[in-house]
Amino acid sequence: MSLQQRIMEDMKAAMRAKDTVALESLRAIKSALLLAKTETGSGEELSEEEEVKLVQKLVKQRKDSAAIYIEQGREDLAAPEIAQARVIEKFLPEQLSEEEVEKVVLQTIESIGASGMKDMGKVMGLVSKELAGKADGKTISNIVKNKLS
Repeated sequence: MSLQQRIMEDMKAAMRAKDTVALESLRAIKSALLLAKTETGSGEELSEEEEVKLVQKLVKQRKDSAAIYIEQGREDLAAPEIAQARVIEKFLPEQLSEEEVEKVVLQTIESIGASGMKDMGKVMGLVSKELAGKADGKTISNIVKNKLS
């Protein structure tokens, strides 16, 4: 079942359950998918990789907004953002743990012979490509920095 079909099914379930947070989150995904399809102009279906990137972007936006709200002492505004991020995350592939990401980073560092921060770009590029959709870019970046410094 495609992502769009899953979203439509979940939207129907959220409407029946009167779950406004889930419904709002699902509508955001649906809207982003439609916008991405029309941007290309061809009306073709998005690849699975593009769909994952789109969903990751939506989760990141929600988490960033929540962080800003919390920083400003507005927990009342942060709570819905966090709740929406949780709903949207369900459409991402299972995320790897930090230990699993660390193993991939170490293997990549060894395979290309990276020796310092000057090689961070190479390592980040390879690891990000390998773990696309399975790990957050910020997590990968932090682990790479720790291992190369």
